[in-house]
Amino acid sequence: MEIFRISHLPVVDDHEYIGLISDKSIYDLNLADKQMEECREYMLQPQIRTTQHIYEVVSAISEWKISVVPVLDPYHQYRGVISVFDVAQHFADLVAVKEPGGVIVLELNPADYSLAQIGRIVEENDAKILSLYVSRNENSNVIKVTLKVNVIDLSPIIQTFVRYDYTISTVFMDDSKLKDLYGDRFDQLMRFMNM
Repeated sequence: MEIFRISHLPVVDDHEYIGLISDKSIYDLNLADKQMEECREYMLQPQIRTTQHIYEVVSAISEWKISVVPVLDPYHQYRGVISVFDVAQHFADLVAVKEPGGVIVLELNPADYSLAQIGRIVEENDAKILSLYVSRNENSNVIKVTLKVNVIDLSPIIQTFVRYDYTISTVFMDDSKLKDLYGDRFDQLMRFMNM
């Protein structure tokens, strides 16, 4: 556990998964000198199947508060573990964090959510959505739509969202581009006020 920097370890007997033991149980209950056979009552039983989606792994990690999730085949044979680090790596690929581009977070009512319209707005500005996810705050009916797009200068996309009355919660892009956008908006406001 110390070598791999994990706090849980699967216990396996001839490819049969027995359970998951935590370092906390081993130290707190003074189990370091005991055989694992004697520790079954202290073992957790989280597991996923080889046929399940990565979302199930995240759910197990969250629910059980564990550092690794044992993976079993349909015959209950142990196949390995997926660590929190493995999940983070997979999600980094899944949400395209390594790809260049910017991020826009929209806030809207669930009834106003239209993936087709959001996609059209982005694509009309010569950009592509690399990843998109929707989340909801527990205390609010408003949903947040987080978009990762393949362009660094989000100014035209932002302006189009504003034109369609979308509320933009947050924007992450190159700071110099953001300053240009705000400078352009300020100049437009000054011209409007001078009319």
